Amino acid sequence: MAIHLWDYAPDALEVSMSELLVATAEGADDLIDQNVKEVLHGLREHLKMDVIFVSEIRNGQRTFKHVDHGADKALIETGGGSSLEQSFCQCVLDGRLPPLVHDAAKYTESAKLPATPFRVGAHLSTPIILADGQIYGTLCCFSTEPDPSLRDTDLQKLAVVAKHTAKRIDVRRETEREAELEKWKLQPLEEKKQGWQFPDKKGN
Repeated sequence: MAIHLWDYAPDALEVSMSELLVATAEGADDLIDQNVKEVLHGLREHLKMDVIFVSEIRNGQRTFKHVDHGADKALIETGGGSSLEQSFCQCVLDGRLPPLVHDAAKYTESAKLPATPFRVGAHLSTPIILADGQIYGTLCCFSTEPDPSLRDTDLQKLAVVAKHTAKRIDVRRETEREAELEKWKLQPLEEKKQGWQFPDKKGN
C-alpha cells in the first residue's frame, strides 16, 4: 500500500494518520504492524534519510523493534540493540543533543556523543510516549551525511508518526492484556492460588 502523506503540513498529517491507522487497525497482530512500517518507510524516503527506526527502551537497553533503511545502508537491523547510555537516543532524552541535528559532528564534544561504527550526519529523534506516560522508546532517523535542509516541520512530522505508533502499541498491549485476563478467568481455582500473576499494563 503506497502512502502519500508527506506533502501535508503537520496538523493535516495528524488527521490523515488518524484516519489511515484507525481504518487499518483490524487484524493487526504486531506491536508495530505492517501499516506503521509502511508509514515509516514513506517518511524515511520523504526526509531523504538513510535509516529510520523504532526502538524500545527497557532495563537500560534499547532494542530496535523495526528498522527501515535505504539500499546499501543496512547500518543497523531489526532485533539489534545496544546500551541506552551509549546511544544518541539517550543524548536527546537527556537534552545534550537537540532533537533535530543537521550535522552531528558539530556536537561530538559538547554533547559527549558516543562513538559509532559509522558516520552519523543528520539526525532526528522523538520519544514514543504511551497513554500512561511511559516512554516506550524513540522514533529516530539519520543519514550518514549532513543535511542542512531539514526543518522543524520535518521533526513535527516525525513526532506525529511517533504519536500514532504509540497509539498502536497501546491498543495491541491492551488486546494482549484482555486475552491474558480471559485466560486467567478460565483457569481452575487451584492454579490461580499457585501464584499466577496478572500482567500489568506495561506488559510485564
